[in-house]
Amino acid sequence: METNKDRYGNYNRRYMVAGAVVLLLVVFLIRLFLLQIWSDDYKITADSNAFLRQTLYPARGAIYDRKGRLLVYNQPSYDVMMIMREVEPFDTLDFCNTLNINKEYFDARIAEIKNKKLNSGYSPNTPQVFMSQLSADEFGVFQEKLFKFRGFYTRNRPLREYGCKTGANLLGYIREVDKGDIEKDDYYVQGDNAGKSGVERSYEKYLRGEKGVEILLRDAQGRIKGRYEDGEYDVAPVSGKNITLSVDMDLQELGEQLMQNKQGAIVMIEPSTGEILCLVTAPSYDPGLLVGKQRGKNHKMLEDDPLNPLLDRSIMGSYPPGSTFKPTQGLIFLQEGVITKETAYSCAGGYPYLGGRPACHPHYSPVSVVPALSTSCNSFFCWGLRGMLDSRTRYPSVQEAFTVWKNYMVAQGYGYQLGVDLPGEIRGFIPNKDSYDNAYNKRWNSSSIISIAIGQGEITATPLQICNLAATVANRGYFTVPHVVHQVQDMELDEKYSEKKWTGLDPEYYQIVVEGMRAAVMYGTCTSMALPDIEVCGKTGTAENPHGRSHSACIGFAPMNDPKVAICVYVQNGGYGASVAVPIAKLMLEKFFYGEIPAADQWNFERMQRLSTLPGSYNYPLKKTSDGENEQAPEGEISEEQIM
Repeated sequence: METNKDRYGNYNRRYMVAGAVVLLLVVFLIRLFLLQIWSDDYKITADSNAFLRQTLYPARGAIYDRKGRLLVYNQPSYDVMMIMREVEPFDTLDFCNTLNINKEYFDARIAEIKNKKLNSGYSPNTPQVFMSQLSADEFGVFQEKLFKFRGFYTRNRPLREYGCKTGANLLGYIREVDKGDIEKDDYYVQGDNAGKSGVERSYEKYLRGEKGVEILLRDAQGRIKGRYEDGEYDVAPVSGKNITLSVDMDLQELGEQLMQNKQGAIVMIEPSTGEILCLVTAPSYDPGLLVGKQRGKNHKMLEDDPLNPLLDRSIMGSYPPGSTFKPTQGLIFLQEGVITKETAYSCAGGYPYLGGRPACHPHYSPVSVVPALSTSCNSFFCWGLRGMLDSRTRYPSVQEAFTVWKNYMVAQGYGYQLGVDLPGEIRGFIPNKDSYDNAYNKRWNSSSIISIAIGQGEITATPLQICNLAATVANRGYFTVPHVVHQVQDMELDEKYSEKKWTGLDPEYYQIVVEGMRAAVMYGTCTSMALPDIEVCGKTGTAENPHGRSHSACIGFAPMNDPKVAICVYVQNGGYGASVAVPIAKLMLEKFFYGEIPAADQWNFERMQRLSTLPGSYNYPLKKTSDGENEQAPEGEISEEQIM
């Protein structure tokens, strides 16, 4: 006889069984929902069997110089792609022989692709780059055997080609993106290329264009059967924008020839616009070295070069400006009433607070500001700085006087980045009062820091900043942020490249400085820069170098009253400014104004081209004898008087 207890037990068992069945069904339905609706895994697998979504890379924008000369363009290149899940067993030796690689490279490359630390975007269902930058011949050989290697396919991707062998640091190069690039910009995926340096990097978003996609149908064997829906859902790539530089590649090429076997820079700027006409850094390299499969090997070679050709010294080199700095001092002293045009200071071979050593060029004494600039008198500018910093009638303390001085320097483009449209520009250095307070325990005056009056001591600047000063003097008180790009296709440049930046110094004082710089070319330290029919203004600079021979520098602009060009030449270990920098500047100006080096000055071109100023291998400039022949200059330093 069945009891209530038995009856209840049977009911409980039935409920438990029914509940378990229902629970199992719910779990099954949830799992089915997750797999078919929520998760893309099966959809991706199914789609990848039927479709191949192939990225279409846009043509990267071309780069031209200011005269329309094509500098950088594209050539066809091919990548070998793979989808790991689709790869079936194949003859690895045949594969390696076809691509001209060895088995060790193959195994290492597969391991790299699967390593999510190295390849964060890895998935066995998505295309991966196995090998990049195949030539047309290599592509043709591989394409013939592609049917043997299921899971592999090829894609077309443009590769950069250079129409010149100069301007490498200016133009820049492209390389494969890394994890950081991908995290910063979702445009990129593993295997994409992006600009790494120069214009290629700073204008990357304009040059790269927009990717497209092509959807291809595949059969069960993975063979391409055509475009899905006749391409209805394809997206065409959008080509990158072409760029026209402000640089004249003829000037750039001449500058690089003249800077062979030297370290330093040449910068030329159009004063009225701030457009850079040439931006030479030395040593440099052939930009074609960083294209193709040998790019990594060649980059390592350039990195290991002790002369560091990858360093763009025009914007990354930090140098004492030397006497090219003196126009800034004259302007400040005139503006602040420390001197007038007629104020004269004594110079008996040097300023007495520079340690008693000879510190000036031979000239009459006393001198005022115009002849002081023309003869590059150190004493005059040291006395001027003393009159500004140590005068308690003008400023309550040396700290306040120095702050006024520094603010004028910053307004003239020193101490901070100018904002050139290239990556890597450094700021140079102009000290502030705090740095001297800390160094001298707040007990200092002009004598403590007098060498800054002549562009030495703690003062450093880039060749771009030094040339920008020449442009500012040429404009009588303003500059436009220097830039290397004249135009981006269908775009307006940033307005900062057309805005005038005024220094706050009176134009009448600039006229006095211009007079001094013109006198330097007519009868002072810059006579070797003179052109017969153009009024050139200039200023030499010989910057002391604690590591060896002095640096040779000069600045200039021309014509005096309608300036078309400003120039800075800076040669490390070149000696006197008039020995090396000035002759190079003259050749560059001749090329700018005449389009060629005059026959009468070919000897100058040849001697500057041969001259080496690299440490340990100095050969001194040749000078012309009275009978027109060249002879080797005597051993030792060449004075500016010998060269003039």
